[in-house]
Amino acid sequence: MTTPSIAPYNSLPMIQDGDPIPPENEPGKGLPPPDCGPEPVILRQPQHRISKRDIDPDALRIIYRLHSHGFIAYLCGGAVRDLMLGRPPKDFDIVTDARPGQIKKRFANVFVIGRRFRLAHIHFREGKIIEVATFRKDAGPEVESAAIPEAGRADTRRFYGTPREDAFRRDITINALLYDAVADSVIDYVGGLEDLKQRKVRTIGDPSERFVEDPVRIWRVLRHAARLGFDIEEATERAIRSHGRLLAQSSGARLYEELIKDLANETRSVFEALGRFNILGYILGRAGEDLEADPAIFSRLCALLEIKDRAVAGGLDLSLEETSSLVFWPWMEGLFAGVQGDMHPILNKAFEAARTGATLPRSLRANVIQILIIVGYMMRALQTGRMRWSLQKRSHYAQASRVFFIIEKGRPPESEESFESLFRVAYPSEPAEQRHRWRPRRRRRGISA
Repeated sequence: MTTPSIAPYNSLPMIQDGDPIPPENEPGKGLPPPDCGPEPVILRQPQHRISKRDIDPDALRIIYRLHSHGFIAYLCGGAVRDLMLGRPPKDFDIVTDARPGQIKKRFANVFVIGRRFRLAHIHFREGKIIEVATFRKDAGPEVESAAIPEAGRADTRRFYGTPREDAFRRDITINALLYDAVADSVIDYVGGLEDLKQRKVRTIGDPSERFVEDPVRIWRVLRHAARLGFDIEEATERAIRSHGRLLAQSSGARLYEELIKDLANETRSVFEALGRFNILGYILGRAGEDLEADPAIFSRLCALLEIKDRAVAGGLDLSLEETSSLVFWPWMEGLFAGVQGDMHPILNKAFEAARTGATLPRSLRANVIQILIIVGYMMRALQTGRMRWSLQKRSHYAQASRVFFIIEKGRPPESEESFESLFRVAYPSEPAEQRHRWRPRRRRRGISA
């Protein structure tokens, strides 16, 4: 294959609207090379329901440009799964036999990231990023956990593989489907098409071995089953119940990364699944154990997360701190009962005693504590008619007000609503000057006029 000379970055062609997107090409062009193992199941039109009109045009342009340079390039992962289910994909990831450096030479708007596994991120206007990865194989836990040399990057050549190897290294069958836009065909090496038809989530390979290799796969199986409304295949479900405790061996940083994924997207269904399989304790520590042990506070949590999911689906932008506050409120709500003093040391001690499996950043924990303290004052104010209005000056007041509305009213506040307006409705007789009482500054002793 002839490699073009490298031009300066700004002179390399960006993907333009005029780049060709052929509606069809010769059938079979771009199919995987011969490989060991049974032949893949290949669905061509009209055997599958994927339409190119539902695929991001920029993703198609990337695939066709790589193909024009002699590379194989497929749409992969959740995008193919969602398109086959008739759902709009969130991301359009691409997998190819081109190496990251070869991808970078053919697109100007590329940033190669990662040290162990190099990925190409192709940037577009308005912050859109399409990820392009090279086919990888399962190098085994010893190789994948090997330390990266301090000087330079790991030798990634041993990770590269074929389309078949890339499919078999993935976690579940329905996420290992490939779509060849050139041939307009769906390629299945692992039985994902049948599992889509049966609406089942199944691990690739023996589930016990896969969970021992990487316990975080347990969480991912539960997440996909919950969000899609699929059943978990019987052997996979048995392995989850017998190996769930292995999540306690996973690093806190990895568990936190997975937690963020669920807090930023659909949360309630995933937390219900985690609680049903007694996984929350390995993630949230004592807080998760208490949630699983008390059906009342667990139901309270699920109700709040359902409100949050509906609000986010409706366009509300909730911060990670606000969503985390909703997660911990049902567990911490009882700590506010009868306490009149400073709640900060009480909540901080509760977080420390929880010993969460997921490593929460100190800044996140501090922000959640501040939000919950203000929410507690708001709750108490509606009961007593007395509010510390100086809290309005705190940076977390607006976030606490949104969290309070979700907890107390079962919805986020409207554009003109605020906690003060709720307080005014509950206590209309209180003069405004008492809510914002001005106190004269006291003169120091010994200073003459």
